Amino acid sequence: MPVNDIIHVSLMFFVVYLLVSSTSNAEGFEIESQDVRRSEFPDNFLFGTAVSSYQVEGGYLEDGKGLSNWDVFTHIPGNIKNNENGDDADDDYHLFLEDAEIAQSLGVNAYRFSISWARILPRGSFGEVNPGGIKFYNKIIDNLLLRGIEPFLTIHHFDLPQELEDRYGAWLSPLMQDDFLLLAETCFKRFGDRVKYWTTINEPNVFAEMSYVRGLYPPAHCSPPFGNCSVGNADIEPLIVVHNMLLAHGKAVKLYRERFQSKQGGSIGLVVQSHMYEPLRDVESDRQAVNRALAFTGGWVLDPLVFGDYPPEMRQYHRSELPRFSSEETEYMKGSIDFIGLNHYSTLYAKDCIHSPCVLGGDHFIRGFTFTTGERDGTLIGEPTGVERFYVVPRGMEKIVDHVSKRYNNMPIYVTENGYCPPLTEAAPNLLHDVNRVHFYNGYLAALARAIRKGADVRGYFAWSLMDNFEWAGGYSSTFGLYYVDRLTMNRTPKLSAKWFQHFLANRSSARFNRQRSVNPTPKSRRVRKSKYIVIATTNANATDVRRNDNVSLLLY
Repeated sequence: MPVNDIIHVSLMFFVVYLLVSSTSNAEGFEIESQDVRRSEFPDNFLFGTAVSSYQVEGGYLEDGKGLSNWDVFTHIPGNIKNNENGDDADDDYHLFLEDAEIAQSLGVNAYRFSISWARILPRGSFGEVNPGGIKFYNKIIDNLLLRGIEPFLTIHHFDLPQELEDRYGAWLSPLMQDDFLLLAETCFKRFGDRVKYWTTINEPNVFAEMSYVRGLYPPAHCSPPFGNCSVGNADIEPLIVVHNMLLAHGKAVKLYRERFQSKQGGSIGLVVQSHMYEPLRDVESDRQAVNRALAFTGGWVLDPLVFGDYPPEMRQYHRSELPRFSSEETEYMKGSIDFIGLNHYSTLYAKDCIHSPCVLGGDHFIRGFTFTTGERDGTLIGEPTGVERFYVVPRGMEKIVDHVSKRYNNMPIYVTENGYCPPLTEAAPNLLHDVNRVHFYNGYLAALARAIRKGADVRGYFAWSLMDNFEWAGGYSSTFGLYYVDRLTMNRTPKLSAKWFQHFLANRSSARFNRQRSVNPTPKSRRVRKSKYIVIATTNANATDVRRNDNVSLLLY
């Protein structure tokens, strides 16, 4: 059946579905059905969608771009599910005008994206600035501003020039700090007159976890019990990597504040990923495990940037292994963010491993001697999704925002990522008729609104993601997008959730959206370009082209 026919038929049954499943889904999980409106958020609140360079751009060797670590890593068989790569990704390199148009059609006033380091500085400090890369990002920024959309720019989101990895081990070396400083300075000089929202680095804690604990991201370092890589030390290397990232951030912010901020009028922060945690058992040791879990994830990154040192919970257990900041470093690290970028997807239970036996992994100090799980007494904490350990737990949004707000003196917060991936076994029609994603956004935004009413200084929210894209180790099987992307034609088709988000941003009630789903139910196809060839997309895209894998459970975080 054609994709758009599927949407048309699905929408006809949307109201019936809601009547049947307004309080629970087929598996029996509670669904928080709340009527959330745009008017519950401040008038100047930023609402946007988010993407990152390697995940959407493609054009991996065009116009002077150099090889990135992900270009090399994804071309090694077995590293990525289905041996997929981001050579073309969503072809945003050629289609960014169309992507800006669909973002505008949603009604957003901000757009979060990242710089491809290898597109700007193909060889890092060992080469010159690439004019082609500067031109590309200038076009994106200018086009967004013409549409009334604020660029929210991340300087480094996992991808980096392969040459820096080959020469000195990238983030394992302190040399990387100055290479990052060069990239940041280049961005401030070339784009800072128009970019008012900067984040230096995306999720240092996740980068360290996936690249140096589990070995699932380049450079694929790990050690038992977390993995069996040919190289790596999962107890030590992640600490070194995050330390270098934080110092690089501090140097970049110092430069920005001394030379650019007063003239350009922007603000700068860093993005951290954090689950919320709840005690597995009703005992004090598990409540302390919750505190450690939060400290060893978000606190690991944010405490040094606010207070000048790692969390006391980490100092207590890491002792000599945890790097120390010099007095000079502490001076420029402390207070080195104007806002916190918070990526939040899910909530887990935490169990103490100091006074209780735990499975391998939880008993290591890199985990804070804490075991985390989504299951208690045979019952899951929330509805499962297509990503292992990502459960739908809307209350976690309110709790994590409240925690971050209290720990960091009510510093401004932007929720820089929040989104839903359907189970990988979900039938193709449901990828477009994504009712569960609608429930997800409705519940999480309602929880965020509650946190704001309680006093949290939250200033923006970005849905992950504008469109289905290359989801790192999971390739294209995991689909977080508001728009479906046909992998053959690159045609973008709005899902039901895109219509809901548009409806929400127009300040219409969720209940009214549910009643009016038969209005204009068939999304339009878009004319798109695949690499150098023009493709006229039709309404007859075959739903069987949707890539999925029914048997693989993906662990992204």
